[in-house]
Parts: sequence; structure tokens; C-alpha cells
Amino acid sequence: MHLNININTGSNVPIYKQITEQVRMAVATGRVTVADQLPSVRALAEALVLNPNTVARAYADLAREGVIETRPGRGVFIIPKRKVLSREEGRRRIEPLINTLISEGLAMDFTPDELQKAFAKNLSRWQQEKGAKQ
Repeated sequence: MHLNININTGSNVPIYKQITEQVRMAVATGRVTVADQLPSVRALAEALVLNPNTVARAYADLAREGVIETRPGRGVFIIPKRKVLSREEGRRRIEPLINTLISEGLAMDFTPDELQKAFAKNLSRWQQEKGAKQ
């Protein structure tokens, strides 16, 4: 398992969300796979010098999303992906994220073409990373 979480304290993104996003990315790219064990709340909090409640909140969100499960006395593990949301519900949830990305990009004077290229480039990188890990 290769899970390296980096926290940016100067970011507008809350720390617990930074953790959840990085775990999700690690799962999506295959850096961590089903049955891989994650550090305990206490161990990750100590390694990142965070309040354990911050890590616990991130893990609770990931558990609610069906990414991880805590097995009492054994630890925290990546679990098989289960279909939690319908395709339509997934679209409904992703739409605001896409709109935010577009509005932020346009506000920073990126052209629509530049945004499409950046999205395609990053999606391709994700696919390559996932393919390389399998």
C-alpha cells in the first residue's frame, strides 16, 4: 500500500476534506486497493500532527461513502466499491462541482478551451496512474 497524505494548512479546503479527497484519489488510481489497511485515527493524526477528531471526521465521511470500514480490534480497511448512488444522483451531485470548477477557471481568465485541455490532461494522468498500478 502506498498512501502518502499531504496537508496544506494554507488551503481553503478543510483538512478533513483534504484527507478524504486524497484517500479517494488513492483508491481511484489504484495506489490503495480493496483490503489495504489504512493507519488508525490516532496513528494518522500523530503522523500529520493533527487533532484526532479531524482524522475521525474524514474517516467517518469515507465510511459513509462506502470507501472504508472500521473493523473493531483490527483496523481501518478499504472495502469493495458498492453502488451507493444511482447514476442520476451521481450526476446531480457532480454538477455543482463542475460548475464551480468552470466558474473559478473563467474567473482566473482561462478560456473554455484551456479548461477542457486541463481537464482532459488530468483525466488522462489519472487513467495512466490507475493502469500502471494494476
